[in-house]
Amino acid sequence: MTKIMVVDDDSLVTTLLEKLLAIEGYETTAVNDSSKAIEIASLVKPDLFLLDLMMPPPDGFKLCRMLRQTVDFVTTPIIIITALDDSDSRAVAFGAGANDYLTKPFHPDELAIRIKELL
Repeated sequence: MTKIMVVDDDSLVTTLLEKLLAIEGYETTAVNDSSKAIEIASLVKPDLFLLDLMMPPPDGFKLCRMLRQTVDFVTTPIIIITALDDSDSRAVAFGAGANDYLTKPFHPDELAIRIKELL
């Protein structure tokens, strides 16, 4: 089964995403503390990451860079899901190694399509 790790400091968002991803047949791991994400990811070995940007340190930009510097996750797809809808945030996210960028609120079908395209 394909594993997706969701990293967002808002537990309501991670719960919603877990339910949406379960409907699509994915196994999910939710992390609400970004400082623990790398450690948990090393145990879980997800096939894809969904990251929020606005979190307590490390924020999503930094976490994305950290994942790209971790041997196991250099090529693992990363989709940013955030309320930040400005071109500077998009540029920084892609520069940090993100594969895709989706703004909140998003349509569940769009997320499903983007995940399938990256996997």
